[in-house]
Amino acid sequence: MAGYAEITSTNLRILCGELVASACRAANNTDNSRKSCGDYVTYIYEQEGWPKLGWRLDRLTESLAAVRHRQGRLLGRMETLGFQLRAEATLENLTHEVTKSSEIEGEILDRNQVRSSIARRLGMDVGAIAPADRNVEGVVEMMLDATQKFAEPLTTDRLFGWHSALFPTGRSGMQKIIAGAWRDDSSGPLQVVSGPIGRERVHFEAPAAPRVESEMASFLDWLNGNEPADLVLKAGVAHLWFVTIHPFEDGNGRIARAIADLLLARSERTPQRFYSMSARIRDERNAYYDILEATQKNGLDVTPWLEWFLGCLDRAFDGAETILATVLRKGKFWEAHSNEQFNPRQRLMINRLLDGFEGKLTTSKWAKIAKCSQDTALRDIDDLVARRVMVRDPGGGRSTSYSLIH
Repeated sequence: MAGYAEITSTNLRILCGELVASACRAANNTDNSRKSCGDYVTYIYEQEGWPKLGWRLDRLTESLAAVRHRQGRLLGRMETLGFQLRAEATLENLTHEVTKSSEIEGEILDRNQVRSSIARRLGMDVGAIAPADRNVEGVVEMMLDATQKFAEPLTTDRLFGWHSALFPTGRSGMQKIIAGAWRDDSSGPLQVVSGPIGRERVHFEAPAAPRVESEMASFLDWLNGNEPADLVLKAGVAHLWFVTIHPFEDGNGRIARAIADLLLARSERTPQRFYSMSARIRDERNAYYDILEATQKNGLDVTPWLEWFLGCLDRAFDGAETILATVLRKGKFWEAHSNEQFNPRQRLMINRLLDGFEGKLTTSKWAKIAKCSQDTALRDIDDLVARRVMVRDPGGGRSTSYSLIH
């Protein structure tokens, strides 16, 4: 399950009164270690019949139809826009998808680096390009491979490439991990836990490492197969199935969400992304964890998970409306000023304001972002004020700030 700290059994020590019961989880045999501790849980992958997951269509049909309707309407609206606005909407939504998927895992990426990296790879001109570190480049590379090449089969080599891109140094933080290959559980069973040391709560224990290769073979055969399941439902099932196998030492959540995005792109037959599922999951992170944990400790009927997944996707479309409004406002602004000349610094800062600049814009902030002197920043701003592109906010002196005139 994504989003919690992942540790191995030999790293986990649980205090039981004055006794340290680390021996309870020292054995590599998952069943025996859980039984001896008296906290045995049967996970979904231990159910008879796994991995044949099932769901009740009678409980999903109405929600699925509603989601498909909204999906179609959103795609239809986007088709009426010009190429540039569709590209801008895709850039904004992919930026949200990358940053929010990482944020779910507690990793905060620089939004401007992400946006610049995506724009460069999509061949878009967004003015000054913010240099991106290799962690940002890796996440962007994975997400674009998933969404832009949605029609290509998902293979073991492709997944290994994604994982290597996520962990280019072979480390997760300070810890060395196996990158670009299945986990080996050399330290014991992989567990998903939360809570302080001594009071950890085990949310999930992954299948033993020797099972991973065959489990992933079954998963990929199903994912690349041509059974008649609706692709939106398939995206939800794939997300759950992948995090249940938990094939990597780290990064399973981000890769699961990339796989879901790949299938959602297949369902729409377009690489252009007009909404962000990860942004919605980030807003509902606690519910996301809860439903994943409950499903993985239940039977093979995954209807409740798919109900939640469809509801979350429906709510993701609400966020698409907000992003679309921003893109349209931006397009309208540049159309209205199409005959005016702006220097690169002015164009950069106007776009920043149109994208939703946080806080007040001052000359010092302009100078810092545009990498120029405060005198140059003031000349740029005064020029825009004189042309009625910007206006001074109420107040003055050293606290003078400026806003765009829409």
